[in-house]
Amino acid sequence: MEHKHTSVSRRSFFTTSAGVATTATAFQIIRPELVRGQGKAKLKVGLVGCGGRGRQAVIDNFKGAVNTELVAMADIFEDKLEGNLNWMRTQHAQFADRIKVDAEHRFVGFDAYKKLVASDVDIVMLCTPPGYRPAHFEAAINAKKHVFCEKPFGTDPVGVRRFMAAARKSEEMKLTVVSGAQRRFQKEYMDQMDRIKGGGIGDITGLYAYWVGTPVLQQKARDSKWGDMAWEHRNWYSYVWICGDQVVEQHLHNIDVCCWAMGTHPVKVWASGGRAWRPNEELYGNIYDHLAADFEFASGVHMSSYCRQYPGRLYGNVSERIVGNKGEFDSRTLRGARTSSGNPYEHEHTALLNSIRGDGPYINHAMAVAESTMACVMAREAAYTGEEITWDRIMASQLDLMPKEYGYDVKMEMTPIPVPGQYKLI
Repeated sequence: MEHKHTSVSRRSFFTTSAGVATTATAFQIIRPELVRGQGKAKLKVGLVGCGGRGRQAVIDNFKGAVNTELVAMADIFEDKLEGNLNWMRTQHAQFADRIKVDAEHRFVGFDAYKKLVASDVDIVMLCTPPGYRPAHFEAAINAKKHVFCEKPFGTDPVGVRRFMAAARKSEEMKLTVVSGAQRRFQKEYMDQMDRIKGGGIGDITGLYAYWVGTPVLQQKARDSKWGDMAWEHRNWYSYVWICGDQVVEQHLHNIDVCCWAMGTHPVKVWASGGRAWRPNEELYGNIYDHLAADFEFASGVHMSSYCRQYPGRLYGNVSERIVGNKGEFDSRTLRGARTSSGNPYEHEHTALLNSIRGDGPYINHAMAVAESTMACVMAREAAYTGEEITWDRIMASQLDLMPKEYGYDVKMEMTPIPVPGQYKLI
């Protein structure tokens, strides 16, 4: 694969609180019939990645949007596909008539996503582990599909730049791209962003981002039948190539909120991290269990970032704090607001459908969240190397973590746990 470096100095997103245009006059809204040549009473959804996040995203889509139906599914594991198809049908029987995935549209294997995007679907939902996001997103955009895209948008500089190239193409084609960064669809966050961008806290002087909590998705044991690659997929959160480490996979939410408030990405970062409790065993992979970062934006404003996973219910803090010279926003004041304002996981799908049909503002978060993803990758590489990493350097990096061969029994040599001073960013 060849990748050309393109410098991105500002977020390419529109100017409302959610990073979307406020009126249809800013562009031509493309309805489905104009993209694919025919109108449809219902929009057909295809799901790529049939794990817990994928199945719930389908249910969120059904709750948040009308006139959609699930017609295709793709996963590398047949048991995941069939098991979660059955889960949706039995645990959410009220939507059974909207689940129309016949045997011919259940695609299994490492190329399953290609078969799905080539099928007659209007919306592709990308919910696999994030290492695959760039390739899957590129395929969906090349097939002229609208996309719901779970965060983050890649795990390495080469992949995120590949995503960015497809993001620019999606903007040119006026395809709708909604991210799984659901805070962008929570009313309280949107109202606060309007307040911040309207000068309500004055000039921003500092930002703080936190994701401190328990580990996620820890596989308990390796089945003796699983080859190396199958195992690393089953236990994907422990391996940096496929998850990106916590700062990329999970802390993206909080860093994205801060970048959203600033209207741009940071230009450099220094970070520190390591492993305090994760044993050096196969089960725990090669990611860190804590990382702290000091980002700097071009304006000179700093953002402090902290992510930590404790092996138990100890201290927890998942929030953002944005300080200005006339006030501040602390997202901890929004606790409980999700219930009062509705579910943002469902709101993102309402916005998705409204954007596609032209019944609401056009939304394309591809580049905005891609830049936030790259900022997270930049922080990880700063911690791994022990060096200050600039935006220009990460945008020029040739680091590509994805395997060169795919197969259930492909031998995987786990890369060593990064040691600052020894690990090098290429």
